[in-house]
Amino acid sequence: MDVVLTPIGPDEVAHAAVRVQGRVRTTPVIAVEPGTLGPWAVAVKLECLQHTGSFKPRGMFNRLLSAEVPDAGVVVASGGNAGLAVAFAARALGHRATVFVPKSAPELKVRRLLEYGADVRQVGSSYGQALAASEVHAAASGALMAHAYDQPEVVAGQGTVGRELEAQCPDLDTVLVAVGGGGLIGGIAGWFAGRISVVAVEPAACPTYAAALDSGGPVDVEVGGLAADSLGAHRIGDWCWAARRWIDQVVVVSDDDIAHAQRRLWESCRVVSEPGGATALAALVSGAYRPQPGERVAAVVCGANADPATVSG
Repeated sequence: MDVVLTPIGPDEVAHAAVRVQGRVRTTPVIAVEPGTLGPWAVAVKLECLQHTGSFKPRGMFNRLLSAEVPDAGVVVASGGNAGLAVAFAARALGHRATVFVPKSAPELKVRRLLEYGADVRQVGSSYGQALAASEVHAAASGALMAHAYDQPEVVAGQGTVGRELEAQCPDLDTVLVAVGGGGLIGGIAGWFAGRISVVAVEPAACPTYAAALDSGGPVDVEVGGLAADSLGAHRIGDWCWAARRWIDQVVVVSDDDIAHAQRRLWESCRVVSEPGGATALAALVSGAYRPQPGERVAAVVCGANADPATVSG
């Protein structure tokens, strides 16, 4: 019999916000006028300016501060951003970090993992293979397991993005959030709990949430495309799936849409984003999501770990 999870809600997010206070940055929101990133005005939450270049430290600090970390430290599997967050948080808290990444992980992210002092293990060709190796390591070493997106403490920590956004933009109608494994949108949806519209945006090359909706539950998908290093989960997380009643719709965008959104964000706002970080905005830039007249929309730019030359060139 399948266990039915109770989704992370506002209380858990509020507790996480207290726990990680002083450990993470309050990231800015910029108001972008119509005609800049599309025909519509949009509030852009620059979570790409968070420590390590993505939203991930919020969840990883909450995970490590919620548990007793053994001498063996913490282990995580990651396409890069979750590993960076674990390495950063572990170093700040005085713990060892072992990070398993696919052999396809961008060299930029691997180099930064090493700079943060992580023990980096490159295994396999996909996140799923890195995850399996990390689980073997955790069982053998006794290290604390941190999941890149599918643990309640991680989801609650990521939900602090939504809590912070609401304080900055209290009159929002809609927020667009990129989806890979669903930790970010699961937390943001849990914070708002139906009070505003939360829209999932994901790449056509790895549509984990759309596939789950079509199948009636999480299923494995093929992983590929421009944003695979940050959004390339092989299936939607169970904690995100538990929050689906608070996610109003899913929009799927192409790699071309994502690359165009990256360029527009750089050209118009001088903000560098990785492909996954620009995915939510791609829904607006491409017209895949069209706000209603007067609708107040925000989009989360969730990651900046890209070589600037690939964005501006």
